[in-house]
Amino acid sequence: MTFNSLAFLLFFPIVALFYFILPKKPICKTGLLLLSGYVFYMYEAPVLGILLLGTTAVSYFAALRIEKSEKPSVRKLWLSATLVVCLGVLFFFKYFDFLSVSLCELFGFFGVIKSPVVLHLLLPVGISFYTFQTLSYVIDVYRFDIKAERNFGYYALFVSFFPQLVAGPIERPENLLPQLKEIHPFDKENAKRGASLMLLGFFKKVVVADGIAAVVEKVYGAPNDASGFSVLLATVLFAVQIYCDFSGYTDIATGCARILGVRLMKNFDHPYLATSVRDFWSRWHISLSSWLRDYLYIPLGGNRKGTARTLCNILLVFLASGLWHGAAWTFVLWGGIHGVYQIVGRLTAKPRSALLVRLGLSEDSAAVVWERRAVTFILVDFAWLFFRADSPSDAFVLIRKLFTAWQTPLSSSLGQMGISLPQALLLLCSFLLLWLLDRLVRYDEKDKSALLYQNGAFIYLLFVIFFAWAMLLSENRESTFIYFQF
Repeated sequence: MTFNSLAFLLFFPIVALFYFILPKKPICKTGLLLLSGYVFYMYEAPVLGILLLGTTAVSYFAALRIEKSEKPSVRKLWLSATLVVCLGVLFFFKYFDFLSVSLCELFGFFGVIKSPVVLHLLLPVGISFYTFQTLSYVIDVYRFDIKAERNFGYYALFVSFFPQLVAGPIERPENLLPQLKEIHPFDKENAKRGASLMLLGFFKKVVVADGIAAVVEKVYGAPNDASGFSVLLATVLFAVQIYCDFSGYTDIATGCARILGVRLMKNFDHPYLATSVRDFWSRWHISLSSWLRDYLYIPLGGNRKGTARTLCNILLVFLASGLWHGAAWTFVLWGGIHGVYQIVGRLTAKPRSALLVRLGLSEDSAAVVWERRAVTFILVDFAWLFFRADSPSDAFVLIRKLFTAWQTPLSSSLGQMGISLPQALLLLCSFLLLWLLDRLVRYDEKDKSALLYQNGAFIYLLFVIFFAWAMLLSENRESTFIYFQF
């Protein structure tokens, strides 16, 4: 079930209503949310519930055995078994075809012709997210960071909590599990703040992201016909699209959970205002960035084993991040580019600081901050080109067009992209409204200056967003979220 569907429009109010009217007993509340999670996940493909339940059971029982055992070798054996099973399932469904085709292409390069074995398996929605969430739980138990959860129902709910089940945030057990054990009565402030976050998320997804998607597809779907201007504009628009698509999902998820009294971690923090690529990754998909840091980068040695090893670890982590996003070389290249950005940034940090001193500029000055933001956005946006391209060859065609194909008149380029003057004005209006909404809805409840507290503005924008949502759905523009495929 997708958030931007009529089914969810009926599903969530019913779940919330029953959650608050059921008796204040843990078994009632937990049972409702657990059932809701599986209904939400199995709505379009019921068989996938078996996979979710299997992953949950394996990690639950393995954590209990790890905690019970006093022998390091036995503990390590159970941890290894969990990693093999969970990552093995992830590999089988997500990467088997990719590896098979890639190996046959490699053999063909050396003159050995092999036919790939392609299974064409249905990719279970959100498998990367809940696999990482279960692994973090088992690893934390192994590290003695947390105690294993004895109640299977609570743990199963931790894995299947429907707001963040299929596209994150990737929650940590120490944050989410205790909240799921609590009885949350209806709270007016939680309802208001949660609803405002959901509205912001719906606007980002349905109005902005889906409105841009068709324009971007016209360029990336036919790279040989693109002009330099159309590639530039489509790539900038895709940066907006993927941000509104993914952060929109997070806003809806956070809002749903907040209405139910549960607070999910913040997953985005104005990433396009970052002043470096490193800063970008502290603002973009924060739950994944912190997961890779804690469970991959640090175990690899982090920055504790010299400069060369540190740079190698950085590159490996970002290659893994790229592969996590999808079974295609475009994602691997995208991750590798970000790894190179990080390496170059670290190696040039001191010379760049010294240059500022020579020029008499402060790193905190407005000119330097905005220059760094502009450079960071250009670098991040260039990497998005590989992320969005259908293949590496398409990506290089688009890059060639970006630097050479500027002979086409501007009006013709806009026409090829399907952008008319009214459509351009509509996009600009949606961007301006997004800017306003971003200031109307705040994560920090201590910020009483937010326009959210001006009820007139809130109600007006509520009607605007719901009207736009209903209009777009009536035109059969319901679409899935980009990160559902991961």
